[in-house]
Amino acid sequence: MPELSDLLPMLALLLTIGAVAGLIAGLLGVGGGIILVPAFYYAFAGLGYGGPDLMQVCLATSLATIIVTSVRSVLAHNRKDAVDWSVLRGWAPGIALGAVLGVLVVAQLRTPVLQAIFGSLALVVAFYLGLGRAEWRLGAAMPVGAVRAVLSPLVGFLSVLMGIGGGSFGVPLMSLFGMPIHRAVATAAGFGVVIAVPSVTGFLLTGAEAPPPYTVGSVNLPAFAVIIAMTLITAPLGVRFAHAMDPKPLKRVFAVFLMLVALNMLRKASGW
Repeated sequence: MPELSDLLPMLALLLTIGAVAGLIAGLLGVGGGIILVPAFYYAFAGLGYGGPDLMQVCLATSLATIIVTSVRSVLAHNRKDAVDWSVLRGWAPGIALGAVLGVLVVAQLRTPVLQAIFGSLALVVAFYLGLGRAEWRLGAAMPVGAVRAVLSPLVGFLSVLMGIGGGSFGVPLMSLFGMPIHRAVATAAGFGVVIAVPSVTGFLLTGAEAPPPYTVGSVNLPAFAVIIAMTLITAPLGVRFAHAMDPKPLKRVFAVFLMLVALNMLRKASGW
């Protein structure tokens, strides 16, 4: 049983992480996972939990929180008839398959490799956030057939490798194929559920070496509970702020911040 003196600093850090993640997610419309994974890593490592599977715990715990936040989000969007259910139904099987493959790959990798993957993919997301344009197009409608068969597992696979939901890859993808942004955001929330449920089920069955206390499989339960509680409080505040100001400059600032986080992850992965 961990000492109370060990748990209190972890809970204090998790409260702060959850508050900031919820605020930024609501303000900028980015998925919480891309904030939570590096935040979990720095918090747990700073408290002395630096086992070879620490990044696996961070990814799995982030995905566990996404189950709750994505379900809430897709239900809220559905009340406004914003979810494109035909796209979601068509893409869900491939996304779920990619998520399961992602779990199998992550279970075989150690923290430095996962840091390198997260850092590399986060750089791509940061560049899109900072430099992407609403008018960019790859097509006039979401692809079907062979193209969907390739892209849908890729979305699930890459999302699990980063511990994120459907927003960071799904929203840009749907926007590039002509879907209006509000509909893309709503449908991507459904992608998040399809990614998180099978992947977390898999992570609960995997083991992690020297994890933080109260970790089941690879999911840290205190982090999951605290993050959910805090994001429920702060995400609506972020949404309120977003309606009161122009989020575009803030999104560019966040892109720079994310780029710095990604580069630091790559630095750690290289052993510097």
